Amino acid sequence: MQENSNRWILAAQSPSRLGTVDVVTRFLKESRCYITEQQSFDDRLSGRFFIRTEFQPEDELFNAAAFQAGFTERAADFSMSFELTPPERRMPVVIMVSKADHCLNDLLYRYRVGQLPIEIRAIVSNHSDLASLAEWHGIDYHHLPITPEIKMAQEAQVREVVEETAAELVILARYMQVLSSDMCELLAGRAINIHHSLLPGFKGARPYHQAYEKGVKLVGATAHYINDTLDEGPIITQDVKPVSHTDYPEDLVTKGRDVECLTLARAVALHVERRVFLHDNRTVVFDR
Repeated sequence: MQENSNRWILAAQSPSRLGTVDVVTRFLKESRCYITEQQSFDDRLSGRFFIRTEFQPEDELFNAAAFQAGFTERAADFSMSFELTPPERRMPVVIMVSKADHCLNDLLYRYRVGQLPIEIRAIVSNHSDLASLAEWHGIDYHHLPITPEIKMAQEAQVREVVEETAAELVILARYMQVLSSDMCELLAGRAINIHHSLLPGFKGARPYHQAYEKGVKLVGATAHYINDTLDEGPIITQDVKPVSHTDYPEDLVTKGRDVECLTLARAVALHVERRVFLHDNRTVVFDR
């Protein structure tokens, strides 16, 4: 077997039927590939089957194109769609941010130390505040101001950045603007947003201060794919942190930011590792 750095990922889904696991594992065996990790789920309500497999080719001259062509033929009998991801591939991303820098800083650190298999090709912001941070990391920074009057023109500029960088994922790291329906459609399934999750729900300005007034005992965050309904896209992951009467509003803000950073980073990792499957407005997530 090869070293761990030679692990490929095969992520697939199909209608539920007999032989779905076998078509994957049998083809891998015939192709002399050793399975190092495998997770699957059959959704009896939707009648959909999901499978994610990590494998290592035992042959040094592994031909990815031939493998993909061969499995395409086998998968067709099961109406199975799939993605094949090569080892150590770094997904190209664009990060969008406003003024708050905690999520951006966290992502940049994880990117810098190699914790996230991504390549940050640009940072887009409607403010200029974080330009020096991007410059320090050697990342292109696009300051694209927005007002209601120029919203569509600004989004056209954002689209240009996404297209020119060939970004496969857009990360909204506390980007405090509502995207248009057209933008949500363009980025469907490839844009992740992060926001606080507080119970009871608090909307509008200073949500953590509202939570303090109600004496909440948990602060949390939700990472989800965007859609045309504000903060209600398919959820990837969530997390919470306990708080108490000893925590003042500024403490809730600090703890909330910590949860937001961790939750967003986890969602990005799950996405780029092909552990998230979208089906209608729900997700199937194979945890790490």
